[in-house]
Amino acid sequence: MYKVKVFVTLRESVLDPQGKAVQQSLTNLGYEGVQDVRIGKYMELTIDGSNQEVEKTVQEMCEKLLSNPVVEDYRYEIEESVQQ
Repeated sequence: MYKVKVFVTLRESVLDPQGKAVQQSLTNLGYEGVQDVRIGKYMELTIDGSNQEVEKTVQEMCEKLLSNPVVEDYRYEIEESVQQ
């Protein structure tokens, strides 16, 4: 069993209006040092299989469903899960 953490973010070249709104709100609250905010998605998956199978499966899932490759980038971390 493996625990997979998937991080999806907008590409740097894509405007992030939600991030801009959060950055402006933080500035309005007095957090003047915040220069930029980018909003993304975080997912945790538990997957059974060998390390190579899990790597291939996660890559496919990210490309087909978990991210939009036109406007988003993704990265993931795979950790061996300890079953109790």
